[in-house]
Parts: sequence; structure tokens; C-alpha cells
Amino acid sequence: MWIIGCDIHSRYQQIAAVDMETGEMIERRLNHQADEVQNFYASLPAGARVGIEATCPAPWFERILERCGHELWIGDPATIRRSTVRKQKTDARDAQHLLDLLRTDRFPRIWVPAAAERDLRQLLVHRHKLVCWRTQVWNQLRALARGQGLLLRGCSWTTRGRQSLEALALDPWAARRRQELLHLLDHLNAQIDPLTRQIEQEAKCRPEAVALMQQPGVGPQVSLAFVLTLGRARRFPRGKQVVSYLGLNPTEHSSGGHQKLGHISKQGNRMLRWLLVEAAWTAARKDDELRRCFKRLAFRRGRKIAVVAVARKLAVKLYWRLRNFQEQISVASAPMQGSSGRGLVHTPTL
Repeated sequence: MWIIGCDIHSRYQQIAAVDMETGEMIERRLNHQADEVQNFYASLPAGARVGIEATCPAPWFERILERCGHELWIGDPATIRRSTVRKQKTDARDAQHLLDLLRTDRFPRIWVPAAAERDLRQLLVHRHKLVCWRTQVWNQLRALARGQGLLLRGCSWTTRGRQSLEALALDPWAARRRQELLHLLDHLNAQIDPLTRQIEQEAKCRPEAVALMQQPGVGPQVSLAFVLTLGRARRFPRGKQVVSYLGLNPTEHSSGGHQKLGHISKQGNRMLRWLLVEAAWTAARKDDELRRCFKRLAFRRGRKIAVVAVARKLAVKLYWRLRNFQEQISVASAPMQGSSGRGLVHTPTL
């Protein structure tokens, strides 16, 4: 069996491979532009194990390994870097270090969702990016209106607000900028609306997402993104680990009996963290427990810090709701004791 440590980059990859049966060692640099990668992995016997860092998505590399019958392991870059002792860093050393972690069973392998789920994530990311661009366009339009003494706040996204903006008397280039920004806004709306409907349809087809939408303030986008990001909730022992996974936990620098907490770490999925904060504004109005938490912290620390704290509590509530639902489904789908596995299956009631 071959074990390969692969330091992958955008244009090439440095490999360090060893045959566990014969002890043969290989160190090579494979160019991605040619067929070197395909030819090398096709020449190896099926069943090789390849370890890389989770740096950039490489679905083309995964497809090559799958066709050749090899296994791909993806490791946590921070843990891999912490296990390095020497200060020298080269591609060859990185590949040798990955190989050593694989051979000694110390490789920090991470969970990777299925290909279909990763593709569905692209739907959420695409809509999220378009919404951000639409917000930037509206901010520019509001800046134009504010320069003419028109304040568009609550009516920014309404028909009346747009009519007020179009009625402004502007200079020629400012008027052209307004016209093109409005045209761009209409174009973005035409792209976002079908994506929103597709997300709602995908969320309705997933029982886990439907269960999460029972939480006040959580809609199809947040529920679907939460399910696709966490996967099996059993991976996390407690809600504290989920908060850390999403980057909503506070940074800490404590020593000598003195504790100092900072802002959130932001070491996690940025899009889901943003969606949770947006959902927290609605949840703080509809959920009694979260409303009391928001008001108490807003009085002491301000609304911005309070809504992030509410987003943290919301993430924990969604985690336990998802975990309980998945456990009930697994229990209901398991065969009954003393039967041949063809007994009745009881669907849990939420």
C-alpha cells in the first residue's frame, strides 16, 4: 500500500510517497498543466492513501484519485502546522511532514461533506454573494440621495423609495450613474429571486431543515446552510464546540490567574456566521428567551454585541434541535430488537 504526502498548490504539487510493503520512497514535483498528475497516480496500484491540507478546493484532484481507486484524506492546516518543530519551511519538507503524519497515524483528518452537498453549498454561496453586491449598489444609491438631501432609510427597498430616488434632479454624470445602478439593481434582483425559490424548495425537501425552521427567526437559507455546514450533529459533543466551529466564541488571553476575553474569533464559516447574525435580529423579536437576552446585553454592551451573543445562543439552540432530530430518525430507522429487520418503522413526531 502506498502512502503519499501531497503539498498541493495551484500550479503544481510536491509529493513524498512510500510503499509500506517494500519501503520504496518517491519524491517528485508534479505539474498540473500537463498530464503528470494523471499518469503518476494511474501508475500506482489502487488503494493508495493521499493526504493533503485543507487549503483550497480541488475537486479535479479528487476526481482523478477516485478514478484511480485511491483514498484522499484532508487534514486541518492549523493542527498540521502546530505539529511542525523546525522553522525551515519548503514544499519538500511539507510533503515529508504530511507523509510522516500519515505513517504514524497522527494525521488530523477532518470531515468532508459529500460531493452533492458541496455543490448545494455553491447555491447558498452564490445567492449570498449576489445579495452582498445588491446591498453595495443600494448603499451607493442612498449616498447619491443623501447628497441631494433625501434620506432613504426605512423605505429604501420599497416602490415609494425608488420613485423618490428617480425623481431627484441630478447632474448629467450623476444621473447616468443613478440610471446604471438602478439597472444593475434590477439585474441582481432578477438573479436572486429564482435562487431564493430554489433554496426554499431544497430546504423543504430536507426534514432536518424543516425541523430547524420551527425555531422562530430561522428561514430556509439559515436552516439549509446550518444543515449542510454541520452535517452529522453528533460530531460535536456539546454546543460549545459548535460555537467554536462557527467562530462565535470569544478570543481569550488569560495567564497568571487573570482572564481577558476579546471579540469573537471568526475562525469558521463566514457565510453561516453572517446568516446567524442576520437571523438573530428576527429571533430577538420572536423568541422570548432570546429577546430577554438581547435587551439585557443591549443595555449593558450595545446592540451590536448583543445581537452577536444572541446569534451564539441561536446556534446552540439549532444544534440541539438538529441533533435530537437526527437521533430520533436514526432510532426510528433502526430494526426492532428481536425482529428480522422487516418490522414496522415509526416516524418520530416533533
